[in-house]
Amino acid sequence: MNTRNTGLRRTVISLAASASALSLAGCGMGFGESDATASATKGNDITVGLLLPEKENTRYEKFDYKIIKDTVTKLTEKKGEVAYYNAEQDAAKQLRQMQQLVDDKVDVILVDAVDSVTIAKGVRAAKDAGIPVIAYDRLAQGPIDAYISFDNELVGEVQGKALVGALGAGAASKKIIMMNGSLTDPNAKQFKAGALTELEDKVVLAKRWDTKDWNPVNAKANMEKSIQEVGLSNIAGVYAANDGIAGAVIDVFKAAGVSKVPPVTGQDAELIAVQRIIKGDQYMSVYKSYPQEASAAAEMAVARVQGRSIEFDALTRDKVDSPTDKNIPAQLVPVVDLTAENIEDTVIQDSIYTVQQICTAPYKSACNAIGLK
Repeated sequence: MNTRNTGLRRTVISLAASASALSLAGCGMGFGESDATASATKGNDITVGLLLPEKENTRYEKFDYKIIKDTVTKLTEKKGEVAYYNAEQDAAKQLRQMQQLVDDKVDVILVDAVDSVTIAKGVRAAKDAGIPVIAYDRLAQGPIDAYISFDNELVGEVQGKALVGALGAGAASKKIIMMNGSLTDPNAKQFKAGALTELEDKVVLAKRWDTKDWNPVNAKANMEKSIQEVGLSNIAGVYAANDGIAGAVIDVFKAAGVSKVPPVTGQDAELIAVQRIIKGDQYMSVYKSYPQEASAAAEMAVARVQGRSIEFDALTRDKVDSPTDKNIPAQLVPVVDLTAENIEDTVIQDSIYTVQQICTAPYKSACNAIGLK
């Protein structure tokens, strides 16, 4: 297991635990009297608005929403509620959903933006209505109160480093395809920047693509073009920004008749990706602890609206800049390089998946081969 990332992860878990202890102790004064978005008198009967971006990635419905809802319920002694909308990758729809939350006078909004620029109008509307907004997972533009996400540049660095390592000796002369995420997602820009620190001058970047809407269908078309232009036998590996893109890339390789797929990276540790890793079709993914991110986001939201400044500050000790605002209070959660060697120590240990879920009939022998039983 990646000890550097594991250590960071434990540090953040300890920080969240400390912040929770502060919450239970009832510490904290209200925010400044001039701050219209904070109320130290709010009790547990609060409503947290939650806007998630899409359903293509299984994490949002399966993990994020459920964990945030459960954490809010726990923190508010079952008196708090979560008003949830999913934009299904439609930026205009998400803007309407945010306006609905503003009209409904929710107490705080967590937003994972489809488009960081488009959502800024909604963030300003919420701010004008005295509703704090916390950017969740993706850094939204506009006057947000805080931001929580994974260390996105580190994600790219982990992916890039893993790919170079997989290529082995002579990597500098080997051609790879770079399949990045959506241009409308600020996280994709950070993934790319981090990956390039590990890839540039260490491999030959034969083709680079930005995948519209993170859609695997678009990734498939781009990979097919790459094979036509670069040549199937000349491609030594693929930087795929997430598991959806990785799956599309692997499908294209197999359709082209490749018996052994060259190293392909990924991100999100989706179940099918974990199974591909075990089988040897996908080289690695990046595991991000959704329970850690989602529960911390719920804690931040409750602390912010209840005016618990000490707890809120403890949860947002990092600072980030967006194109519109500087020094935004933030929490950047570390990540782990997921390979066949550490599946048991990550997604299984954290109860993301069980061995039974992973080791279904088509993957049983591959699981046995790595001692996963």
